[in-house]
Formats: sequence, C-alpha cells, structure tokens
Amino acid sequence: MPIAFPKEVRHRTKQEYAYLTLRDAIMRCDLQPSERLVIDDLARRLKVSIIPVREAIQILQSEGLVVIVPHAGATVAPISRQSIQDVFTVLEGLEVVATRLVAERRNTGELNALATLVDDMDKAVESKRYAQWASLNTEFHLMIGALPGLPMLREMTERVFARWGRIRRFYFRGVLVARAEQAQQEHRAILNAMRGRDLTSLEQLVRQHNRGALDSYMKYLDSQTDRSTAHRR
Repeated sequence: MPIAFPKEVRHRTKQEYAYLTLRDAIMRCDLQPSERLVIDDLARRLKVSIIPVREAIQILQSEGLVVIVPHAGATVAPISRQSIQDVFTVLEGLEVVATRLVAERRNTGELNALATLVDDMDKAVESKRYAQWASLNTEFHLMIGALPGLPMLREMTERVFARWGRIRRFYFRGVLVARAEQAQQEHRAILNAMRGRDLTSLEQLVRQHNRGALDSYMKYLDSQTDRSTAHRR
C-alpha cells in the first residue's frame, strides 16, 4: 500500500522525516498490522538512505509500533487483544478525571461547544457518514481532555487517541460502524451529566462508555476467531 508523504515533515532531518512518515502510515493503517518492513524498499520509497530508516524503525520499536525479530527483520506490530485493552483501560482513567473537571467548571461556552460536536455526530450517523462521525468523535473526546487546561492530561489523551485511531481504522466496518448509534446515546448521556454536574452518574457513564467500546472489540475478535476455527475444520 502506498505511503503518504506529509508536507509538514519534508524539511525536518532525514531521521525525523522517516520516523514521522512511517509512524503516520502505521497509524493510518497504510502500513497494515503484521506487514513486513523491508528497509531497502522503504528507503527507496522515502528517497533517503537506509540509515535514517533503520533509526526510525528502532524508535517505532521502542513505542511498540514495530516488532523486530532477530534474523527475520521488522514488521508492523499487530493489533492484539492486549493492546486494545490497554487503550481503553488508560482512556477510561483519563476521561473519568477530565469529564469531572469539565463538569465542575460547568462553563456554558465549553459545554455548548461539546453539544455542537454531538449534534454534528448525530447528523453524520443519520446520513451514514461514519468516517466523518469517527473524526468528530475523536474531536469530542480530545476537547474534553483539553478543556481542563492540564498539559499532561491533554498530551496523554492525544497519545491514547492516536493509538485508538489505528484500532478503529483497522476494525472500521467490523466494530465502529456497528457501534456508532449506541455510542451517540452514551455521548448524549455524558454531556447531560456534565451539564447537570452529576458527578456520580458521570463517572459511571464514562466507565460504561469505554467498557462498552472495549467489549465490542473483544466480541468482534472472538467472532473472527470462531470463524477462522470453523474454516479450518
């Protein structure tokens, strides 16, 4: 699959260019989970030497996005059950804190901005524009993580959602589309709890939202495993 070349990284160092371009391709699933990474081929496609590509792959390995097997080479890290659980476990904790802080502030302008996003997501679901819904969903959650004004909370939320972005793109039809309508009901409930500063209900709703999403991915993975087993019989 072709690798996109983001214009904003063209004038960085060759190592940064290779790293950011490959990372973006992995996150967007242009480079698929478990796809083999051939350094010579990547260097040719990126129009750099093999050294910055090798260094970029080592950085990606340290981030858990690439797996390097001795004598076999590098591959894009698979999306495992554990990695999905990791994303939603961390996200749940971050969002319990962030939504509580937003609710305690109860800033009308901030809550209205979130409500506008939820309205736009409703329209996207109604017209079956699920890719747009996914982008707005990310914007909604990132806004919640940013509104408290805590740099580390915002940064960690952005990092987790970058990981989730890879998961949702890979399982777009199997999970995300099927869950969009239910997720919207949950977004509405979370927003209403923030407006009413109902902190007890809010925490419960946020946990249910994240665990419901996690459960959808786990059930889909189970169904794929069952189908694969049936085919081998």
